[in-house]
Amino acid sequence: MTAMLTGCGGGGGGSSSTAGNGATGNAPTTSTPAPTPTPTATAAGCSLRERQDWITAQMREWYLFYDTLPANPDPSPFTSVDSYLDSLTSTARSQGKDRHFTYLTSIKEEDAYYSSGSTAGFGWRFGLTADGHLYVTEAFEGAPGLAAGVDRGAEIVAIGTSASNLQTVASLFQSDTTGAALNTALGPDSAGTTRYFQVKDGSGTRTVAVAKSDFTLDPVSSRYGAQIITDGGQRYGYVNLRTFITTADTALRTAFARFKSAGVTNIIVDLRYNGGGLLSTAELLTNLLGANRSTGDVMSYTSFRPEKASNNETTYFAPQAQSVAATRIAFIGTGGTASASEYVINAYLPYLHANAALIGTNTYGKPVGQIPLDKTACDDRLRVIAFALQNSARQGAYYGGLAAASNGVPSSLEASCRASDDIAYPMGDPREASTRSALDFLQGKSCTKLTASASAEARALSVPIEREALMPASGRISTARREVPGLF
Repeated sequence: MTAMLTGCGGGGGGSSSTAGNGATGNAPTTSTPAPTPTPTATAAGCSLRERQDWITAQMREWYLFYDTLPANPDPSPFTSVDSYLDSLTSTARSQGKDRHFTYLTSIKEEDAYYSSGSTAGFGWRFGLTADGHLYVTEAFEGAPGLAAGVDRGAEIVAIGTSASNLQTVASLFQSDTTGAALNTALGPDSAGTTRYFQVKDGSGTRTVAVAKSDFTLDPVSSRYGAQIITDGGQRYGYVNLRTFITTADTALRTAFARFKSAGVTNIIVDLRYNGGGLLSTAELLTNLLGANRSTGDVMSYTSFRPEKASNNETTYFAPQAQSVAATRIAFIGTGGTASASEYVINAYLPYLHANAALIGTNTYGKPVGQIPLDKTACDDRLRVIAFALQNSARQGAYYGGLAAASNGVPSSLEASCRASDDIAYPMGDPREASTRSALDFLQGKSCTKLTASASAEARALSVPIEREALMPASGRISTARREVPGLF
Protein backbone atom coordinates (compact mmCIF):
# COMPACT_ATOMS: atom_id res chain seq x y z
CA MET A 1 0.00 0.00 0.00
CA THR A 2 1.19 3.46 -0.86
CA ALA A 3 1.09 6.13 1.82
CA MET A 4 0.19 9.69 0.92
CA LEU A 5 1.43 12.99 2.22
CA THR A 6 -0.98 15.43 0.70
CA GLY A 7 -0.38 19.08 1.36
CA CYS A 8 -3.37 21.35 1.39
CA GLY A 9 -6.67 19.94 0.32
CA GLY A 10 -9.79 21.79 -0.69
CA GLY A 11 -10.20 25.49 -1.24
CA GLY A 12 -7.36 27.56 0.05
CA GLY A 13 -4.67 25.74 -1.80
CA GLY A 14 -3.35 22.40 -0.88
CA SER A 15 -2.12 19.28 -2.25
CA SER A 16 -1.65 15.67 -1.68
CA SER A 17 1.37 13.47 -1.79
CA THR A 18 1.78 9.73 -1.96
CA ALA A 19 4.47 8.21 0.16
CA GLY A 20 6.48 5.04 -0.11
CA ASN A 21 7.25 2.85 2.89
CA GLY A 22 10.72 2.56 4.40
CA ALA A 23 13.94 4.23 3.36
CA THR A 24 15.19 4.62 -0.18
CA GLY A 25 18.13 2.36 -0.92
CA ASN A 26 19.61 -0.27 1.36
CA ALA A 27 19.32 1.46 4.72
CA PRO A 28 18.22 -0.64 7.69
CA THR A 29 14.61 -0.06 8.63
CA THR A 30 12.10 -1.28 11.16
CA SER A 31 9.48 -1.09 8.46
CA THR A 32 6.68 -3.61 8.73
CA PRO A 33 4.68 -4.94 5.77
CA ALA A 34 2.61 -2.25 4.10
CA PRO A 35 -0.84 -1.97 5.69
CA THR A 36 -3.54 -4.07 4.05
CA PRO A 37 -7.19 -3.15 4.51
CA THR A 38 -9.28 -5.63 6.43
CA PRO A 39 -12.02 -7.11 4.18
CA THR A 40 -15.41 -5.66 5.00
CA ALA A 41 -18.92 -6.89 4.39
CA THR A 42 -19.98 -3.79 2.50
CA ALA A 43 -21.71 -4.32 -0.83
CA ALA A 44 -19.60 -4.45 -3.96
CA GLY A 45 -21.88 -2.23 -6.02
CA CYS A 46 -21.54 1.42 -6.94
CA SER A 47 -24.82 2.90 -5.84
CA LEU A 48 -24.58 6.04 -3.73
CA ARG A 49 -25.45 4.17 -0.54
CA GLU A 50 -23.03 1.33 -1.28
CA ARG A 51 -20.20 3.79 -1.84
CA GLN A 52 -21.12 5.71 1.32
CA ASP A 53 -21.18 2.48 3.36
CA TRP A 54 -17.76 1.58 1.96
CA ILE A 55 -16.46 4.99 3.03
CA THR A 56 -17.87 4.48 6.53
CA ALA A 57 -16.11 1.11 6.91
CA GLN A 58 -12.73 2.43 5.73
CA MET A 59 -12.88 5.50 7.95
CA ARG A 60 -13.76 3.43 11.01
CA GLU A 61 -10.82 1.13 10.35
CA TRP A 62 -8.06 3.52 9.29
CA TYR A 63 -8.78 7.17 10.17
CA LEU A 64 -6.01 8.58 12.39
CA PHE A 65 -8.44 10.89 14.20
CA TYR A 66 -10.88 8.05 14.91
CA ASP A 67 -12.10 9.68 18.12
CA THR A 68 -13.56 12.57 16.13
CA LEU A 69 -15.83 10.43 13.93
CA PRO A 70 -19.60 10.56 14.53
CA ALA A 71 -20.79 7.64 16.66
CA ASN A 72 -23.70 6.76 14.39
CA PRO A 73 -23.29 8.49 11.02
CA ASP A 74 -26.35 8.59 8.76
CA PRO A 75 -25.52 8.80 5.03
CA SER A 76 -29.14 9.21 3.89
CA PRO A 77 -29.35 13.07 3.95
CA PHE A 78 -26.30 13.40 1.67
CA THR A 79 -26.65 13.46 -2.10
CA SER A 80 -22.99 12.69 -2.86
CA VAL A 81 -20.16 10.62 -1.45
CA ASP A 82 -17.98 13.73 -1.14
CA SER A 83 -20.48 15.64 1.00
CA TYR A 84 -20.95 12.62 3.25
CA LEU A 85 -17.20 12.19 3.68
CA ASP A 86 -16.94 15.89 4.46
CA SER A 87 -19.43 15.41 7.31
CA LEU A 88 -17.34 12.58 8.77
CA THR A 89 -14.24 14.77 8.97
CA SER A 90 -15.95 17.94 10.18
CA THR A 91 -14.85 17.63 13.82
CA ALA A 92 -11.21 16.98 12.92
CA ARG A 93 -11.42 19.90 10.50
CA SER A 94 -12.73 22.21 13.22
CA GLN A 95 -9.69 21.20 15.30
CA GLY A 96 -7.33 22.12 12.44
CA LYS A 97 -6.14 18.52 12.02
CA ASP A 98 -7.80 17.49 8.75
CA ARG A 99 -8.28 20.47 6.46
CA HIS A 100 -9.86 18.41 3.65
CA PHE A 101 -6.79 16.15 3.67
CA THR A 102 -9.09 13.12 3.58
CA TYR A 103 -10.90 12.99 0.25
CA LEU A 104 -12.20 10.81 -2.58
CA THR A 105 -10.58 10.87 -6.00
CA SER A 106 -10.36 8.91 -9.26
CA ILE A 107 -7.93 5.99 -9.35
CA LYS A 108 -7.22 6.45 -13.07
CA GLU A 109 -6.76 10.22 -12.90
CA GLU A 110 -4.49 10.05 -9.87
CA ASP A 111 -2.33 7.26 -11.26
CA ALA A 112 -1.84 9.21 -14.49
CA TYR A 113 -0.63 12.27 -12.60
CA TYR A 114 1.76 10.54 -10.20
CA SER A 115 3.35 8.35 -12.86
CA SER A 116 3.89 11.02 -15.50
CA GLY A 117 2.57 14.42 -14.41
CA SER A 118 -0.07 14.36 -17.16
CA THR A 119 -2.87 16.92 -16.95
CA ALA A 120 -4.85 19.31 -19.15
CA GLY A 121 -4.87 23.08 -18.96
CA PHE A 122 -3.25 26.35 -19.96
CA GLY A 123 -0.11 25.39 -18.05
CA TRP A 124 -0.09 28.42 -15.75
CA ARG A 125 -0.07 28.67 -11.99
CA PHE A 126 -2.29 31.57 -10.88
CA GLY A 127 -1.91 33.65 -7.73
CA LEU A 128 -4.73 35.91 -6.53
CA THR A 129 -4.14 38.88 -4.23
CA ALA A 130 -6.56 39.87 -1.51
CA ASP A 131 -7.56 42.95 -3.51
CA GLY A 132 -8.44 40.91 -6.61
CA HIS A 133 -5.40 41.02 -8.90
CA LEU A 134 -4.62 37.79 -10.78
CA TYR A 135 -1.02 36.99 -11.66
CA VAL A 136 0.83 34.20 -13.41
CA THR A 137 3.27 33.05 -10.75
CA GLU A 138 4.67 30.21 -12.84
CA ALA A 139 4.42 28.96 -16.43
CA PHE A 140 5.17 25.36 -17.34
CA GLU A 141 7.34 24.23 -20.21
CA GLY A 142 5.56 22.36 -23.00
CA ALA A 143 2.20 23.93 -22.15
CA PRO A 144 0.19 26.40 -24.26
CA GLY A 145 0.41 29.33 -21.85
CA LEU A 146 4.18 29.66 -22.06
CA ALA A 147 4.06 28.99 -25.80
CA ALA A 148 1.79 32.05 -26.07
CA GLY A 149 4.56 34.15 -24.51
CA VAL A 150 2.95 34.60 -21.08
CA ASP A 151 5.32 33.84 -18.22
CA ARG A 152 5.83 34.48 -14.50
CA GLY A 153 5.00 38.04 -13.49
CA ALA A 154 2.26 38.67 -16.06
CA GLU A 155 -1.02 40.07 -14.75
CA ILE A 156 -4.25 38.70 -16.20
CA VAL A 157 -6.44 41.78 -16.56
CA ALA A 158 -9.48 40.30 -18.32
CA ILE A 159 -10.84 36.93 -19.47
CA GLY A 160 -13.37 36.05 -22.19
CA THR A 161 -14.50 33.41 -24.66
CA SER A 162 -13.70 35.86 -27.46
CA ALA A 163 -11.80 39.10 -27.88
CA SER A 164 -15.10 40.99 -27.92
CA ASN A 165 -16.58 39.76 -24.60
CA LEU A 166 -13.68 40.17 -22.19
CA GLN A 167 -14.68 40.53 -18.53
CA THR A 168 -12.23 42.25 -16.23
CA VAL A 169 -10.73 40.21 -13.42
CA ALA A 170 -11.70 43.04 -11.08
CA SER A 171 -15.40 42.70 -11.95
CA LEU A 172 -15.29 38.90 -11.69
CA PHE A 173 -13.63 39.12 -8.30
CA GLN A 174 -16.09 41.73 -7.04
CA SER A 175 -18.99 39.49 -8.04
CA ASP A 176 -17.60 36.61 -5.95
CA THR A 177 -14.53 37.04 -3.76
CA THR A 178 -14.27 33.25 -3.24
CA GLY A 179 -12.84 32.97 -6.75
CA ALA A 180 -15.82 30.99 -8.07
CA ALA A 181 -16.53 33.49 -10.86
CA LEU A 182 -12.88 33.44 -11.91
CA ASN A 183 -12.88 29.66 -11.98
CA THR A 184 -16.00 29.66 -14.14
CA ALA A 185 -14.53 32.25 -16.51
CA LEU A 186 -11.41 30.09 -16.99
CA GLY A 187 -13.54 27.23 -18.29
CA PRO A 188 -13.58 23.44 -17.82
CA ASP A 189 -10.40 21.38 -17.54
CA SER A 190 -10.68 19.80 -20.97
CA ALA A 191 -8.38 19.98 -23.95
CA GLY A 192 -9.59 22.44 -26.57
CA THR A 193 -11.20 24.90 -24.15
CA THR A 194 -10.14 28.31 -25.48
CA ARG A 195 -10.08 31.57 -23.60
CA TYR A 196 -8.95 35.08 -24.53
CA PHE A 197 -6.80 36.92 -22.01
CA GLN A 198 -5.89 40.56 -21.70
CA VAL A 199 -2.35 40.34 -20.35
CA LYS A 200 -0.15 43.04 -18.86
CA ASP A 201 3.57 42.42 -18.45
CA GLY A 202 6.95 43.93 -19.28
CA SER A 203 6.03 43.94 -22.98
CA GLY A 204 2.92 46.03 -22.41
CA THR A 205 -0.77 45.10 -22.60
CA ARG A 206 -2.09 42.72 -25.23
CA THR A 207 -4.81 40.12 -25.85
CA VAL A 208 -3.88 36.49 -26.49
CA ALA A 209 -5.98 33.42 -27.22
CA VAL A 210 -4.90 30.23 -25.46
CA ALA A 211 -6.46 26.77 -25.76
CA LYS A 212 -6.13 24.23 -22.98
CA SER A 213 -4.29 21.08 -24.01
CA ASP A 214 -2.91 17.92 -22.50
CA PHE A 215 0.65 18.38 -21.29
CA THR A 216 3.17 16.70 -19.03
CA LEU A 217 4.23 18.79 -16.08
CA ASP A 218 8.01 18.84 -15.65
CA PRO A 219 8.62 18.65 -11.86
CA VAL A 220 12.03 20.33 -12.23
CA SER A 221 11.99 23.20 -14.71
CA SER A 222 14.31 22.81 -17.69
CA ARG A 223 14.81 26.58 -17.60
CA TYR A 224 15.71 27.33 -13.97
CA GLY A 225 14.90 24.24 -11.89
CA ALA A 226 18.47 23.14 -11.26
CA GLN A 227 21.50 25.41 -11.46
CA ILE A 228 24.70 26.47 -9.80
CA ILE A 229 24.56 30.11 -8.74
CA THR A 230 27.79 32.08 -8.39
CA ASP A 231 27.38 34.95 -5.94
CA GLY A 232 30.02 36.89 -4.05
CA GLY A 233 32.71 34.64 -5.44
CA GLN A 234 31.07 31.48 -4.02
CA ARG A 235 29.04 28.75 -5.70
CA TYR A 236 25.66 27.52 -4.45
CA GLY A 237 23.44 24.71 -5.60
CA TYR A 238 19.84 25.68 -6.42
CA VAL A 239 17.03 23.21 -7.05
CA ASN A 240 13.38 24.10 -7.51
CA LEU A 241 10.97 21.18 -7.13
CA ARG A 242 7.42 21.86 -8.26
CA THR A 243 5.81 18.62 -7.14
CA PHE A 244 6.83 15.24 -5.71
CA ILE A 245 6.09 12.76 -8.51
CA THR A 246 7.97 9.79 -9.94
CA THR A 247 9.40 11.70 -12.89
CA ALA A 248 11.18 14.07 -10.49
CA ASP A 249 13.56 11.34 -9.34
CA THR A 250 15.87 11.33 -12.38
CA ALA A 251 15.94 15.13 -12.56
CA LEU A 252 16.85 15.38 -8.87
CA ARG A 253 19.62 12.81 -9.21
CA THR A 254 21.01 14.68 -12.20
CA ALA A 255 20.93 18.00 -10.36
CA PHE A 256 22.70 16.66 -7.28
CA ALA A 257 25.29 14.80 -9.35
CA ARG A 258 26.13 18.20 -10.85
CA PHE A 259 26.33 19.81 -7.39
CA LYS A 260 28.54 16.98 -6.14
CA SER A 261 30.88 17.26 -9.11
CA ALA A 262 31.21 21.01 -8.47
CA GLY A 263 31.95 20.45 -4.78
CA VAL A 264 28.90 22.47 -3.71
CA THR A 265 27.73 21.99 -0.11
CA ASN A 266 25.58 25.11 0.39
CA ILE A 267 22.20 24.37 -1.15
CA ILE A 268 18.98 26.26 -1.84
CA VAL A 269 15.93 23.99 -2.04
CA ASP A 270 13.04 26.01 -3.47
CA LEU A 271 9.69 24.52 -2.43
CA ARG A 272 7.71 27.76 -2.38
CA TYR A 273 4.68 26.45 -4.28
CA ASN A 274 5.13 22.73 -3.66
CA GLY A 275 1.99 21.32 -2.06
CA GLY A 276 3.30 17.79 -1.70
CA GLY A 277 3.32 14.47 -3.50
CA LEU A 278 5.01 11.12 -3.22
CA LEU A 279 6.78 10.44 0.05
CA SER A 280 9.19 8.16 -1.79
CA THR A 281 10.38 11.19 -3.78
CA ALA A 282 10.56 13.26 -0.57
CA GLU A 283 12.79 10.58 0.95
CA LEU A 284 14.99 10.64 -2.16
CA LEU A 285 15.43 14.43 -1.96
CA THR A 286 16.20 14.15 1.76
CA ASN A 287 18.83 11.49 1.02
CA LEU A 288 20.38 13.52 -1.80
CA LEU A 289 21.11 16.28 0.71
CA GLY A 290 22.66 13.88 3.21
CA ALA A 291 25.90 12.30 2.00
CA ASN A 292 27.24 12.85 5.52
CA ARG A 293 24.32 11.05 7.17
CA SER A 294 24.82 7.44 8.24
CA THR A 295 22.42 4.59 7.60
CA GLY A 296 21.81 4.55 11.34
CA ASP A 297 20.47 8.12 11.34
CA VAL A 298 16.70 8.35 11.60
CA MET A 299 14.96 10.33 8.89
CA SER A 300 11.42 9.97 10.21
CA TYR A 301 8.99 8.05 12.37
CA THR A 302 5.62 7.01 10.95
CA SER A 303 2.87 6.29 13.49
CA PHE A 304 -0.61 4.86 12.86
CA ARG A 305 -3.53 4.76 15.33
CA PRO A 306 -2.99 2.43 18.32
CA GLU A 307 -4.69 -0.70 16.95
CA LYS A 308 -2.73 -0.30 13.69
CA ALA A 309 0.62 0.14 15.45
CA SER A 310 2.00 -2.96 13.70
CA ASN A 311 2.27 -0.72 10.63
CA ASN A 312 4.47 1.86 12.37
CA GLU A 313 7.89 2.30 10.83
CA THR A 314 11.18 4.04 11.25
CA THR A 315 12.83 5.35 8.09
CA TYR A 316 16.59 5.76 8.07
CA PHE A 317 18.83 7.82 5.83
CA ALA A 318 20.22 6.06 2.78
CA PRO A 319 22.80 8.29 1.04
CA GLN A 320 22.80 7.91 -2.74
CA ALA A 321 25.62 7.94 -5.28
CA GLN A 322 24.64 11.52 -6.19
CA SER A 323 24.27 12.79 -2.61
CA VAL A 324 26.04 15.93 -1.42
CA ALA A 325 27.11 16.57 2.17
CA ALA A 326 25.02 19.70 2.65
CA THR A 327 26.49 21.88 5.40
CA ARG A 328 23.92 24.68 5.11
CA ILE A 329 20.48 24.46 3.48
CA ALA A 330 18.12 27.33 2.71
CA PHE A 331 14.58 26.00 2.16
CA ILE A 332 12.36 28.53 0.38
CA GLY A 333 8.73 28.17 1.44
CA THR A 334 5.35 29.90 1.49
CA GLY A 335 1.86 29.15 2.76
CA GLY A 336 1.56 26.80 -0.22
CA THR A 337 4.52 24.70 0.92
CA ALA A 338 3.00 21.59 2.44
CA SER A 339 3.17 17.93 3.30
CA ALA A 340 6.08 16.19 1.54
CA SER A 341 7.84 19.57 1.31
CA GLU A 342 7.50 20.08 5.07
CA TYR A 343 8.67 16.51 5.63
CA VAL A 344 12.03 17.23 3.94
CA ILE A 345 12.56 20.44 5.90
CA ASN A 346 11.56 18.88 9.22
CA ALA A 347 13.91 15.91 8.69
CA TYR A 348 16.95 18.20 8.73
CA LEU A 349 16.12 20.35 11.74
CA PRO A 350 17.61 17.96 14.37
CA TYR A 351 20.79 17.50 12.35
CA LEU A 352 21.64 20.92 10.93
CA HIS A 353 19.91 23.05 13.60
CA ALA A 354 20.54 26.72 12.74
CA ASN A 355 22.31 25.71 9.52
CA ALA A 356 18.90 24.79 8.05
CA ALA A 357 16.59 27.76 7.54
CA LEU A 358 13.12 28.41 6.21
CA ILE A 359 13.20 31.38 3.84
CA GLY A 360 10.05 33.26 2.78
CA THR A 361 6.94 32.82 4.91
CA ASN A 362 5.49 30.18 7.19
CA THR A 363 4.47 26.86 5.60
CA TYR A 364 0.99 25.36 5.37
CA GLY A 365 1.09 22.79 8.19
CA LYS A 366 0.45 19.13 7.36
CA PRO A 367 2.40 16.66 9.53
CA VAL A 368 0.20 13.69 8.60
CA GLY A 369 -0.19 11.43 5.60
CA GLN A 370 -2.74 9.41 3.68
CA ILE A 371 -2.99 5.84 2.53
CA PRO A 372 -4.99 4.94 -0.59
CA LEU A 373 -7.98 2.65 -0.24
CA ASP A 374 -9.55 1.60 -3.54
CA LYS A 375 -13.04 0.58 -4.61
CA THR A 376 -11.87 -0.39 -8.07
CA ALA A 377 -15.23 -1.14 -9.64
CA CYS A 378 -16.31 2.46 -9.01
CA ASP A 379 -12.97 4.13 -9.83
CA ASP A 380 -13.02 5.39 -6.25
CA ARG A 381 -9.84 5.99 -4.29
CA LEU A 382 -10.22 7.17 -0.72
CA ARG A 383 -7.20 9.08 0.48
CA VAL A 384 -7.59 8.80 4.24
CA ILE A 385 -5.37 10.40 6.86
CA ALA A 386 -3.95 7.33 8.58
CA PHE A 387 -0.56 8.22 10.05
CA ALA A 388 1.44 11.00 11.72
CA LEU A 389 5.04 11.91 10.92
CA GLN A 390 7.88 13.04 13.18
CA ASN A 391 11.56 13.71 12.64
CA SER A 392 14.40 12.00 14.54
CA ALA A 393 13.82 14.28 17.55
CA ARG A 394 10.14 13.25 17.60
CA GLN A 395 9.17 16.73 16.43
CA GLY A 396 5.89 16.89 14.49
CA ALA A 397 2.31 18.11 14.89
CA TYR A 398 3.14 21.38 13.11
CA TYR A 399 -0.49 21.96 12.08
CA GLY A 400 0.09 25.72 12.13
CA GLY A 401 3.13 25.47 9.84
CA LEU A 402 6.79 24.85 10.62
CA ALA A 403 7.29 28.35 12.02
CA ALA A 404 4.38 28.10 14.47
CA ALA A 405 4.16 26.81 18.01
CA SER A 406 1.97 23.72 18.45
CA ASN A 407 -0.04 23.17 21.63
CA GLY A 408 2.29 25.52 23.48
CA VAL A 409 5.44 23.79 22.18
CA PRO A 410 7.74 26.26 20.39
CA SER A 411 8.60 25.73 16.73
CA SER A 412 11.62 23.52 16.20
CA LEU A 413 12.92 25.93 13.55
CA GLU A 414 16.13 27.54 14.79
CA ALA A 415 16.71 29.73 11.73
CA SER A 416 14.33 31.53 9.39
CA CYS A 417 14.30 34.63 7.21
CA ARG A 418 11.27 36.60 6.11
CA ALA A 419 11.21 37.26 2.36
CA SER A 420 8.63 37.98 -0.32
CA ASP A 421 7.89 35.99 -3.46
CA ASP A 422 9.08 38.48 -6.06
CA ILE A 423 7.38 37.55 -9.33
CA ALA A 424 9.19 40.36 -11.16
CA TYR A 425 12.11 37.93 -11.53
CA PRO A 426 12.43 34.22 -12.32
CA MET A 427 12.82 31.86 -9.40
CA GLY A 428 16.49 31.14 -8.85
CA ASP A 429 17.53 34.60 -10.02
CA PRO A 430 19.74 36.24 -7.35
CA ARG A 431 17.69 39.42 -7.82
CA GLU A 432 14.46 37.64 -6.78
CA ALA A 433 13.72 38.44 -3.14
CA SER A 434 13.44 34.91 -1.71
CA THR A 435 16.44 33.65 -3.67
CA ARG A 436 18.42 36.70 -2.54
CA SER A 437 17.48 36.07 1.09
CA ALA A 438 18.45 32.40 0.75
CA LEU A 439 21.86 33.37 -0.58
CA ASP A 440 22.29 35.90 2.22
CA PHE A 441 21.49 33.22 4.80
CA LEU A 442 24.02 30.84 3.26
CA GLN A 443 26.57 33.65 3.43
CA GLY A 444 25.93 34.18 7.13
CA LYS A 445 24.16 37.53 6.83
CA SER A 446 21.50 38.60 9.31
CA CYS A 447 17.79 38.70 8.52
CA THR A 448 14.37 39.15 10.11
CA LYS A 449 12.94 35.91 11.54
CA LEU A 450 9.55 34.60 10.55
CA THR A 451 6.48 34.89 12.73
CA ALA A 452 3.82 32.22 12.89
CA SER A 453 1.24 34.54 11.33
CA ALA A 454 1.08 34.73 7.55
CA SER A 455 -0.86 37.99 7.73
CA ALA A 456 1.75 39.54 10.03
CA GLU A 457 4.50 38.46 7.66
CA ALA A 458 2.62 39.93 4.71
CA ARG A 459 2.15 43.25 6.51
CA ALA A 460 5.84 43.33 7.37
CA LEU A 461 6.67 42.72 3.72
CA SER A 462 4.26 45.48 2.62
CA VAL A 463 2.37 43.15 0.28
CA PRO A 464 -1.43 42.65 0.06
CA ILE A 465 -1.46 39.35 2.02
CA GLU A 466 0.67 37.81 -0.73
CA ARG A 467 -0.79 35.97 -3.72
CA GLU A 468 -2.84 32.98 -2.69
CA ALA A 469 -3.02 30.12 -5.17
CA LEU A 470 -6.30 30.33 -7.08
CA MET A 471 -8.18 27.13 -6.31
CA PRO A 472 -11.62 25.74 -7.21
CA ALA A 473 -14.15 27.25 -4.83
CA SER A 474 -16.06 23.98 -4.44
CA GLY A 475 -16.41 20.47 -5.79
CA ARG A 476 -13.88 17.71 -6.33
CA ILE A 477 -10.34 18.86 -7.04
CA SER A 478 -8.09 17.02 -9.49
CA THR A 479 -4.88 15.45 -8.23
CA ALA A 480 -2.83 17.87 -10.32
CA ARG A 481 -4.52 20.86 -8.69
CA ARG A 482 -4.08 19.43 -5.20
CA GLU A 483 -0.38 18.85 -5.75
CA VAL A 484 0.26 22.01 -7.80
CA PRO A 485 -1.87 24.69 -6.09
CA GLY A 486 -3.01 27.36 -8.53
CA LEU A 487 -2.61 25.17 -11.63
CA PHE A 488 -4.90 25.94 -14.57
